[in-house]
Amino acid sequence: MDILRFATAGSVDDGKSTLIGRLLFDSKAIFEDQLEAVERTSRDRGTEYTDLSLLTDGLRAEREQGITIDVAYRYFATPRRKFIIADTPGHIQYTRNMVTGASTADLAIILIDARKGVLEQSRRHAFLTSLLRVPHLVLAVNKMDLVDYSQERFEEIREEFTAFASKLNIGDLTFIPISALNGDNVVSRSESMPWYNGSSLLHHLENVHIASDRNLVDVRFPVQYVIRPQKATDHAFHDYRGYAGQVAGGVLKPGDEVVHLPSGLATRIASIDTFDGPVEEAFPPMSVTLRFEDDIDISRGDMIARPNNQPQVAQELEAMVCWMGDSVKLAPRSKLTIKHTTRTARALVRDLHYRLDVNTLHRDEEATSLGLNEIGRVSLRVTQPLFVDDYARNRLTGGFILVDEATNGTVGAGMITDVR
Repeated sequence: MDILRFATAGSVDDGKSTLIGRLLFDSKAIFEDQLEAVERTSRDRGTEYTDLSLLTDGLRAEREQGITIDVAYRYFATPRRKFIIADTPGHIQYTRNMVTGASTADLAIILIDARKGVLEQSRRHAFLTSLLRVPHLVLAVNKMDLVDYSQERFEEIREEFTAFASKLNIGDLTFIPISALNGDNVVSRSESMPWYNGSSLLHHLENVHIASDRNLVDVRFPVQYVIRPQKATDHAFHDYRGYAGQVAGGVLKPGDEVVHLPSGLATRIASIDTFDGPVEEAFPPMSVTLRFEDDIDISRGDMIARPNNQPQVAQELEAMVCWMGDSVKLAPRSKLTIKHTTRTARALVRDLHYRLDVNTLHRDEEATSLGLNEIGRVSLRVTQPLFVDDYARNRLTGGFILVDEATNGTVGAGMITDVR
């Protein structure tokens, strides 16, 4: 059974948390004590109905204001598939939280209030999902019950968003009219919208094809940890030397010839071990331990690849950066720490080429810095070589984060577009 990671996005009060609550409730993924607590809190707040958004909005500030602030992760499963949901906030000041939740998603659900239509924040989140290369996008037109389940209103929103999406790089786009509060078209088809011939939201989530979204061609294995249990009581493990990490691309099998970077030395895979025992192949996003036929000096931050299919080795990077720092700005000559896969280095911002307006997609080439939640194209110089791919080709080896050296806080997320 595979796992689908998806994130909700959209403007404020479009019903993201309510939708997730409805999914959990209708799929019977809520324990009785959880439901009782939500019903009790709903009554205390004077709500006439059970407010399902409380299932994800657990912070006191979130419940007081009726909004989402932090990213909340929820898990549920159906007989067909397991799901990891990231409930992301809609406010513009929390755009960085949305980027965090969507960066690992296979699918994004952008909610739009049927009464308000496509808003500025809806466009912003749609652009961010395309920038983050989320493979599948669902536009859920919510609160259809408040527009009398109007087909005309649904078609208006679909045409408006399709026109905007044509400027973006979106591979798979689906439109579904729903009412998260009443459960229309969420888990089962709605009788209130006989004009809609598509599937319900949960049916789409269960059947969307994600196996081919990951890069199974380019073998990429960033080494995370060296397992060397010399003090093990079992003598069979006394000479064990394994290299643990998460497969970032390609398919690995025992006997495959691989190359170690940065040394360039070639060897073959002796075995692939997991917690449950040896396996015959490893592919994304499996976490495994590789053992090699030859003893090579390998440490954290190194990369395993194919001899004839290696990542680019670069110290000069061109990237799109979403800035998340609220106390500092990104400007030329800024010095930061860069974390790319399992390798950490220092980076210097050499140039800011432009700042992008996510609503109009206009490039402001006169910009001198990036502030909170702003996006721009930058050139970076890194102190040690990184083993990278374009973000469009591999999201794991093409993405990185920037860390403030003074506070040790994450201040930027980057997507590599080119190298020098």
